[in-house]
Amino acid sequence: MAAQQACWGLLSTARINERLIPAIRASERSELLAVASRSKAKAQAYAQQWDIPQTYGTYEQMLADPAINVVYLSLPNHLHAEWAIKCTEAGKHVLCEKPIALTTAEVARMAQAAEKNGVIIQEAAMMRFHPQTQYLRELVANGSIGEVRLIRGVFTFTLENPGDIRLDVNMGGGSLWDLGSYCVSFARTVLQAEPIEVSAYHVGGDTGVDLSFTAQMQFSTGTLVHFFSSFQSFAHIEADLLGAQGRVYADIPWANHIGASANVWVTRSGAIEETSTFSDSMESHTTDTKIYENINAYQSEVDSMVESVLDGGEPVISLADSWRNVATIVALHESARTGKPVCPLKLTDELTRRC
Repeated sequence: MAAQQACWGLLSTARINERLIPAIRASERSELLAVASRSKAKAQAYAQQWDIPQTYGTYEQMLADPAINVVYLSLPNHLHAEWAIKCTEAGKHVLCEKPIALTTAEVARMAQAAEKNGVIIQEAAMMRFHPQTQYLRELVANGSIGEVRLIRGVFTFTLENPGDIRLDVNMGGGSLWDLGSYCVSFARTVLQAEPIEVSAYHVGGDTGVDLSFTAQMQFSTGTLVHFFSSFQSFAHIEADLLGAQGRVYADIPWANHIGASANVWVTRSGAIEETSTFSDSMESHTTDTKIYENINAYQSEVDSMVESVLDGGEPVISLADSWRNVATIVALHESARTGKPVCPLKLTDELTRRC
């Protein structure tokens, strides 16, 4: 008999859990049952803080609990593949925090494990579940601003904690994996296309991670994408799409500000009575605004995962999609390392042959 309830366990006590716990509890067909940590004492303290019924002092103990059928995996990046596979072997569905893995080979192993054990592994890139992202994708698909010539994205803040795991190169740290991954996924999603070549530069830190990262990506659609991610800049987020007949600007494209409105401005060219020298008469432009008030993308993420687990709905982010996102990020790192343009798919083929 199919499960009637999504019974969740948290694999780790990471800070990001704070975003998911309220969403799980607000989900009609969900129940938060347990949390696991590397020590029983830490798990118990966390459970007391968040009123979670069951605690486990090892990850393996929680995976052995038959009452749990869905795991939210929020371990450091370098542990995602290992523990997602162990979850599947225990028969658990997995919502894995982004980035889902650090290599395409890891994603491939995760996909094989999920298929073998009949469960779902889905990447928790919450921006992809926000209705705003779907709206932007539809704007591009229906040609609302004409052919998209440029997408520009920024995602930055100042990271001042020297012990933060995002500054550890051995744990998959760096601004590209943490922040730039949103920009990459966003461009791929709204264009429904893949980059054919990338060029990138980074500013490295003492720990070996990229503190700031900038990149250009050329897509098969002819669109150029530029983004900047940073741990050493004033906090800022925005996305801008420039088309042949219009422009789209989003002020909160990939963050989740509960209580704040996310705005999308769509400016289009109108009829031009008298063509100017550059055919750019501003008087003919019209702007429409779409406002997303108090949308919680984490709630959308949880509800979508529950629908996939209980009703068989297609995951919003397939593992094939995640594989391509990881392939692009790996290529971006390679370009920054070598100072040369890189083709993501050719690089992936080469790495596969080496393995």
